[in-house]
Amino acid sequence: MTLDPQAKWVLDIAIEAKVTLLEDMSAKEAKVAYEDRAQKLCIKDVPIGKTDDFSIDGPNGEIPLRLYTPVDAKDYLPVVVFCHGGGWVIGSRDSHDSLCRQIANQGQFLVVSVDYRMGPEAPFPAAPIDAFAAYKWACQNIGEFGGDASKIAVAGDSAGGNLSAVICLMARAENIQAPCFQWLIYPATNMHMDTSSHRDFADGYFLTNSLMAWFQGHYLKSDIDKDDWRASPLLAEDLSNLPPALIQTAGFDPLKEEGIAYANALTAAGGTITHTDYPGMIHGFINIGGVIDAAKVATQEGVEALKAAFA
Repeated sequence: MTLDPQAKWVLDIAIEAKVTLLEDMSAKEAKVAYEDRAQKLCIKDVPIGKTDDFSIDGPNGEIPLRLYTPVDAKDYLPVVVFCHGGGWVIGSRDSHDSLCRQIANQGQFLVVSVDYRMGPEAPFPAAPIDAFAAYKWACQNIGEFGGDASKIAVAGDSAGGNLSAVICLMARAENIQAPCFQWLIYPATNMHMDTSSHRDFADGYFLTNSLMAWFQGHYLKSDIDKDDWRASPLLAEDLSNLPPALIQTAGFDPLKEEGIAYANALTAAGGTITHTDYPGMIHGFINIGGVIDAAKVATQEGVEALKAAFA
């Protein structure tokens, strides 16, 4: 397995620029730095029909959302509730704005991007509570915005993939409408970080073990939380009767094996699962499509999987 030249270039320029590691910053500093970095390598100036920023009432306060309406939108569009990545500490609607625009336009979907509460200000389980509240809001209200409430899927990258998986488990637990589909982009599924890919790619590929420990330290209240399925969906006792899924992994990603493990566990429980590995890629690649061609391929794969599910 060889690192993709474009992915290597991204890693090399970070070294050459002597970019400060996020784990060497305070959480407040890292939040600001990540917002700036997220804009540098994404696809720029993606057109959109319109965006609407507003907040909904959540169980613990307001939850900011951004609703994307695609170019040339029709009525009763399928809906994707999107949760951004960032280790449950960094990231926002803005950091993943380009990706959400692409998904909306390519799929002719309404995309609801969720600014869930994050650590350290709002530790676990604030993020899954907010993500699930946003999903339930979409089920109940999206028709007023031109969406088809019978066709709602969830999607997200990394921490957002984790939250998307957890939304599906929470919907089943509450016996409410399940998402039609779950698109999990290199999801975090087990907080114990004990796989071979965690050992093989512990350092040097953007998402390091030290950064993940930093994320967990700002997100989880204690090690006990690692065993809660709302943090580690792979550890849920029952993974049956969950929506079909596309799970995408990256070859040089510490999270690779836990993504594969989740795909295998869902399959063993009777689920309809597609797993695609992008062997030369690093964690986070889908959000830097301005310089990595595979990001466009992965995005299109996800969009096509959503279209098939909605059909």
